[in-house]
Amino acid sequence: MQDANLPDDLERWVPRLRGWAARLRALRLDGAAGVLLDVAEPLGPIGAQLLWVVQPALAWVAPRDEVAALARLIDAPGGVAWMREQLIAGDGEESDHE
Repeated sequence: MQDANLPDDLERWVPRLRGWAARLRALRLDGAAGVLLDVAEPLGPIGAQLLWVVQPALAWVAPRDEVAALARLIDAPGGVAWMREQLIAGDGEESDHE
């Protein structure tokens, strides 16, 4: 079911993205975040390269393996689109239960 171009460790992001989706909805920024991800999608590889470059400095804020996993995700073809889908899916799943 997973795209062959996407990294193997996507499941690590699902709970985090659902949490982000809930916070964005609470702040009523979910629509803006979706638009931002649509606009940023073509720049994913550039953002990934930037993450690789600043990874040592980000070690003070986030574990290196997390930064590397995020870089792999947004560098993969369809990675940013997958993130957007997870944010939207998180939105629909939670609204069904409420």
